[in-house]
Amino acid sequence: MQQSTSTTGGHVLSRQPGRRHLARRLTQLYGGLVLYGASSALLVRSGLGLEPWNVLHQGLAERTGLSMGAVLTIVGAVVLLLWIPLRQRPGLGTVSNVLVIGAAMDATLAVVPDTHGWTLRIATMAAGIVLNGAATGLYIAARFGPGPRDGLMTGLNRHTGLSVRLVRTAVEITVVVTGFALGGTVGVGTILYAVSIGPLAQVFLRVFAVPAASDGSTVVAAGQPGRATLRR
Repeated sequence: MQQSTSTTGGHVLSRQPGRRHLARRLTQLYGGLVLYGASSALLVRSGLGLEPWNVLHQGLAERTGLSMGAVLTIVGAVVLLLWIPLRQRPGLGTVSNVLVIGAAMDATLAVVPDTHGWTLRIATMAAGIVLNGAATGLYIAARFGPGPRDGLMTGLNRHTGLSVRLVRTAVEITVVVTGFALGGTVGVGTILYAVSIGPLAQVFLRVFAVPAASDGSTVVAAGQPGRATLRR
């Protein structure tokens, strides 16, 4: 009887590190997605320019009367549907990306007012960019799958034979131009975001890197953060 209890106890103890590992990954995933939405809202409030995809989201929001978060969620869902012909497989992080970021953005926009004065606007823009880099590092390092827009780019890369850089550049120029034509905000923040998000995300990927689990029984999604594309 004692031996059976000891064996059971040892089994429970052996599961604890795996559960803690999974809990950390889930915390990073959802914390990163919430922070991503909040940081994007700060860029909106700065009025100095948005990330490429949010230029499109803002332009569509202006035309439809929907909130930016709602548009972001709808566009994310539509992009996710484009994965079907590209034969991309979504993960928990992919679906969560669609559902969480838009809600977090709208919640932040509801409590953070527009900024006034150059000092406050620049500070808000800088905070938005840096926090967005931290958010990117958090959720990519969790390794639960890419965001819908990242998957679209890697899928197009695989099916067209064009480089990821070329595909990404073409897609983002298209969404920026379309969003600007619809009324989205393009400015210095858009340029600073474009040149800084990659280096920032790489730094935060190292900071938030999750060590490999000692027990593979709790792995939900696999993938190396270093190979992930650094956008939603």
